[in-house]
Amino acid sequence: MSIGIKISLHGGLYLRDPQETALGQKIIKHSILLIDEIGLEAFNFKKLAKCMESTEASVYRYFENKHMLLLYLVSWYWEWVSFLIDLNTMNIEDPKRRLKIIIETLVSASKENPSIEYVNESVLHRIIISEGSKAYHIKAVDEENKEGFFLNYNKLSEKVAGVISEINSQFPYPHTLASNLFEMANNHIYFAQHLPRLTDVHVEGENFGEVEKMLQYFAFHILEQ
Repeated sequence: MSIGIKISLHGGLYLRDPQETALGQKIIKHSILLIDEIGLEAFNFKKLAKCMESTEASVYRYFENKHMLLLYLVSWYWEWVSFLIDLNTMNIEDPKRRLKIIIETLVSASKENPSIEYVNESVLHRIIISEGSKAYHIKAVDEENKEGFFLNYNKLSEKVAGVISEINSQFPYPHTLASNLFEMANNHIYFAQHLPRLTDVHVEGENFGEVEKMLQYFAFHILEQ
């Protein structure tokens, strides 16, 4: 699926919107590739600048530090997932069918969209799995949440929680289930790849079929009790 879109993100995440310029898009493209290659701990703007044949100063014109860059990438991904959910559930009235599609979309959102040349979604997905929680498992999370930096994730959770409540209006934990679907998907892909004794699913390459099956099982067995 090829879709030309501009992702809307909180202005506090960046100093200058990287989507608006060729240099900014280059920063996003190469930061995704470099973080995937060497990990967030080893990543810095000096290495990024060298990778993209530019200067550290040029990167700092767009992002205050690498934490804000990671938060930008994570927010970009969750807004992309939200966009795909809206697209894929359009004109679907049955909430059970919508939740099934939402879970399918959550797992398949990592497929690359070639029209967004500067974002490789499949590589970004690997970063979400391995590094994504570092964007909000930090001391400053409360302050950053008040600033609205996690708005994209919060809105996505709210959207899915609404569908869950449509299926079962008496279910007391719609937001818990919504966020657990997202976190379970990423955690169990990670476990399957690195800590296999912590999960019962198997992942080969980018085939996440067993993860989708697991999410469908948990969601509908809980809601149909």
